[in-house]
Amino acid sequence: MSNLPKDLRYTDEHEWIKKEEGSQYRIGITDFAQDELGDIVFVELPSVGDELKADEPFGSVESVKTVSELYAPLSGKVVSVNEDLDNSPEFVNESPYEKAWMIVIEADDEAAFERLLSTEEYEAKIKED
Repeated sequence: MSNLPKDLRYTDEHEWIKKEEGSQYRIGITDFAQDELGDIVFVELPSVGDELKADEPFGSVESVKTVSELYAPLSGKVVSVNEDLDNSPEFVNESPYEKAWMIVIEADDEAAFERLLSTEEYEAKIKED
């Protein structure tokens, strides 16, 4: 089974979400997702200040095999972008939960976080796929 930290929430599109201070949330892709994609060669992310809408694309990751859209798990404003991924996209493969976080957003609706998948629900989903 993939490495799944228990303190995170997850989406059907294989993003993870971590609650930070106040209404800020850190977002990245799961270990399962990076494993399915293979070697990541490029990550396209939004800019600080961009407004995201839940369930809509906010960027993409490109691997040697394919390009995959990233979907916003929550609506809100981008307050931080992981610029390390510009020069080191391989962090997504090496460290999907630590070094390869992608963005931090200021969420419009914090209650939406509680509606995302728990670790157990996400594990069950992976087993089905």
